[in-house]
Amino acid sequence: MDKRNETKKIIVGGVPVGGDAEVTVQSMCNTKTHDVEATVAQIKQFKAAGCDIVRIAIPDMAAAEAVPAIKEQVDIPLVADIHFDYRLALEAAARGIDKIRINPGNIGGDENVKAVAEACRKRNIPIRIGVNAGSLEKRLLAKYGHPTPEAMVESARGHIELLNRFDFDDICLSMKASRVPLTVAAYRLASEEFNYPLHLGVTETGTAWNGTIQSAVGIGTLLCEGIGNTIRVSLTADPVEEVKTGIAILKAAGLRQGIRLVSCPTCGRTQIDLIGLAHEVEKRIEGIDRNITVAVMGCVVNGPGEAREADYGIAGGKNCGLLMRHGEVLGTYPYDALCDALIDLIKKDTEV
Repeated sequence: MDKRNETKKIIVGGVPVGGDAEVTVQSMCNTKTHDVEATVAQIKQFKAAGCDIVRIAIPDMAAAEAVPAIKEQVDIPLVADIHFDYRLALEAAARGIDKIRINPGNIGGDENVKAVAEACRKRNIPIRIGVNAGSLEKRLLAKYGHPTPEAMVESARGHIELLNRFDFDDICLSMKASRVPLTVAAYRLASEEFNYPLHLGVTETGTAWNGTIQSAVGIGTLLCEGIGNTIRVSLTADPVEEVKTGIAILKAAGLRQGIRLVSCPTCGRTQIDLIGLAHEVEKRIEGIDRNITVAVMGCVVNGPGEAREADYGIAGGKNCGLLMRHGEVLGTYPYDALCDALIDLIKKDTEV
């Protein structure tokens, strides 16, 4: 991966975004925010899965008024997702929200924008401008004919100028679309023009299967080009899966440490249940906090070599397999004992 693009740094409830900070993972609650108990429970699930920042919907005053009660019970930054009503932004800011997602061009006249900018500046609350291809201004659609990267960047520029007019520059940008090529092109263009941290995401990607693929291609492409400072995977699924997928994308891009699993596709040479073994190993290493590579290989063609290059590995044979650590063969085990032997070895070394 090339060197990461330099941006200014913002602070979201103590978590740095942009600058030299590591790329963070976000998700959004699907609970009713005024239901404090349900919202807190889901936020804690996000945190346990590795989430760094959580967004909550603020559609009304009841949701804004719930912010303090939620913050009292969690230890992760909260972002208020607000559309159209500047008064909700003011209330969320007054009640201790850590960041606000709002587009200043959509909240009325200059006085409303000024009020939000001043409230956020006073409390060091960053604002994310969220440009979406599906909700571009009519004038931009008339000018460009349809959503384009140039139209999205022009939209962002207009929102930025509104905030800058009132001496506010603690800004993060997102440039989301439901089509991956448009999303990637828009973020590339934004990265060239603006020095603000970029919140990456492909919006409305669909169910877990399709959404994971689209997010991995879109977000992963940008990350590997050095673009992006925080990410949110959008799935029509349990939002905890968004967190897990986001972390997996960061690992694949070399931006997040942790266990990396390598396993080969099956073929006619495989003489063990490699699919079952790989899934079992993946499940059992999930909670181990080590920066290691684990290889689960099915046959003698690539198996010994891949396993030898990994920190720990299995190379399958006929109803059995080799157990390896840092290239050293530690023994041959029957298939039914391979997974236990591998996990026991990793855990034993972890405790040392």
